[in-house]
Amino acid sequence: MRLRSTVAAAFGALALIVAVPASADAATGDFSYTYSGLDGSPQIGFLLDPPSRVCITLPEVADPNSSNPAHTPWNFTDSSATVFSGPGCEGDYFTLRPNGGHASSRLKLRSVVFS
Repeated sequence: MRLRSTVAAAFGALALIVAVPASADAATGDFSYTYSGLDGSPQIGFLLDPPSRVCITLPEVADPNSSNPAHTPWNFTDSSATVFSGPGCEGDYFTLRPNGGHASSRLKLRSVVFS
């Protein structure tokens, strides 16, 4: 009788695991930001379907000693985006809501993580 209950419980657990969809590993949509190009002109950077729960240092502004930070972020992903003033998701931070959250040129950023 115990073996039957154990087997039934195991099959029930397996059925739940198979039935529950896996969580998404990426935010769906685009994230954009403005940075200064080598000639000083404004450039637009994009992250397309960025990974979730992973710190992304923006490559164009990764080195604080040789570049100005990015600014004017727009979050058109389906996840919240928390932007940081330093590389490696360090420093001051601000969270942008999903589906159109944005900030002005006063918000400086070098890295971002999506929920």
